[in-house]
Amino acid sequence: MKVSDILRVKGNTLFTVMPDEPLGTAMSFMAEKDIGSLVVMAKGELAGMLTFREVIQRIVKNGGQVGNTTVNDAMDSTPMTCSSETDLDEVRRMMLDRHARYMPVMDGRMLMGVISFYDVAKAVVDGQNFENKMLKAYIRDWPDEANAEPAVKI
Repeated sequence: MKVSDILRVKGNTLFTVMPDEPLGTAMSFMAEKDIGSLVVMAKGELAGMLTFREVIQRIVKNGGQVGNTTVNDAMDSTPMTCSSETDLDEVRRMMLDRHARYMPVMDGRMLMGVISFYDVAKAVVDGQNFENKMLKAYIRDWPDEANAEPAVKI
């Protein structure tokens, strides 16, 4: 399974923010939309990722206050990315290695979407459920050896 399979099911809604936006505004938007990440775009290109992890780290660093912090101050400016052709097993390994919950999907310099660890886990479980159904159907249709016709000898 490829990342493109997840994006096809998930749809193409993207939530982005500019680096100079106040962090408080970005936090409010994330809460309003019930999302855990925003893609940070500058001049039409990926500039970083803002997730609740970065938000919390920045608030702690600021002594519990958001203050005048901008998205640029809090964002991960070097997010791990993948392409729509990346295999799902590779994405899962990458996300586990870096403890990443969100990953921008890039085709060249074009942002195609964002996948979450939830999206990856759901795709794996759905794939396993489908495989289980197919195996059960195969076993159910297995010929009964007692009633099987004898092999014809030539």
